[in-house]
Amino acid sequence: MSKKIKTAFVCDQCGADYPRWGGQCTSCGEWNTIKEVRLGSTAADRNNRSAGYAGSRSEVKLLSDINLLQTERISSGISEFDRVLGGGIVSGSVVLIGGAPGAGKSTILLQAIANIAERGVSVLYVSGEESLQQVAERAHRLRLPANKIMMLTETSVQRICDVLDEVKPQILVIDSIQVMHTQEADSAPGSVSQVRESASYLTQYAKKHNVSIFMVGHVTKDHSLAGPMTLSHIVDTQVILSATDDARHRVLRADKNRFGSVGELGFFAMDSSGLKEVKNPSAMFLNRPEKPSSGSVVTVLWEGTRPLLVEIQALVTECQYGNPRRLAVGFDQNRLAMLLAVLSRHGGIFTANDEIYANVVGGIKVTETSSDLAIVVGIVSSLKDKVIAHDTFFFGEIGLSGEIRPVANGHARLNDAAKHGFKKAVIPKANAPKKSIEGLEIYAVSTVSEALDIFSQM
Repeated sequence: MSKKIKTAFVCDQCGADYPRWGGQCTSCGEWNTIKEVRLGSTAADRNNRSAGYAGSRSEVKLLSDINLLQTERISSGISEFDRVLGGGIVSGSVVLIGGAPGAGKSTILLQAIANIAERGVSVLYVSGEESLQQVAERAHRLRLPANKIMMLTETSVQRICDVLDEVKPQILVIDSIQVMHTQEADSAPGSVSQVRESASYLTQYAKKHNVSIFMVGHVTKDHSLAGPMTLSHIVDTQVILSATDDARHRVLRADKNRFGSVGELGFFAMDSSGLKEVKNPSAMFLNRPEKPSSGSVVTVLWEGTRPLLVEIQALVTECQYGNPRRLAVGFDQNRLAMLLAVLSRHGGIFTANDEIYANVVGGIKVTETSSDLAIVVGIVSSLKDKVIAHDTFFFGEIGLSGEIRPVANGHARLNDAAKHGFKKAVIPKANAPKKSIEGLEIYAVSTVSEALDIFSQM
């Protein structure tokens, strides 16, 4: 009797599973993306029934009996890259790096493994999309030492693992996971089942043989990683490389990291010689015109493990078409509406008949609430056409009752702004330092109205 073939209906865009076919995916909203796929054999079928995920028999242990070993890390020679990974490459870890075409995923990985190979660490670069000549041309253009980097063009994960058994590298790069295929799944390369099974197969090998693997992944049109959602759960670290609005800089963000901080950012500048580290990202985002203008205000964000100075611009203009628009770029539009309500109720500033536009300069996405005070001050500055001095910055969270709440790492934010030459700071009273900071005049406020009074006197 033949074995029954198991199938499933999976969305090609987001990886959502369905019991039957449908015209539209209710998860991502895309049409005609739900496909019937044949399920490959499970990991238990591929390996010995008594073997665990890492290739050895699993035993029950007490948590107190587990040895705490120091995590071994390998430096990539690129400090911003190591920062996002949590301090370096962990042996046996699996890192998924995604990004749009042309973002620089292959470039930064080639630069990293070139630095690692120069220190005597064995590396293998597996190219499934480009030929060896194309990769060699890129390395020549970037002026990278290429005499110690092993190369392979292959898309079969079984064949790749056979080569790994022969050459035994410490670092492996898979470019990209979307073109890999395994014999355990019968669908075409790039399908949900192939990506899932290939990533699972390589991850299992990495854990068993203590090989660090980098997988390059593509992104969809909404800038999320293509393939099944289980891909994010399989890997240890997931990072996204994206371009800023001016396309000259790249931002590397950690969306998941089992060995470091989530949300950590790394900044790079793209030029003819590849990706260069930006040691002072605040200076990159504070490239302001010499003559100050109304509506422009500086705040200090906390990204990962360091402060970041960014400029926020606000524009308030008279409504021309009946329903005033409220547009926010770089932060939550619903929060902008809430801040306008607080500004009207507790600040005495009415903007119901005005159109309001707010933007975070440089393409940075603000995910914390410390920019609330800066946004409100920028709106008032544009409304009253009052210029904010270049040496002044604001930060603080605003509550619904008009209070200014403290934010985390306030002292580190103040010190970083002082190093960049700022002279005045308007901050929450709870964040006021006990000792004065040289060259920095601090105004500690507790309410929105108090902050606006200080701003009007500047």
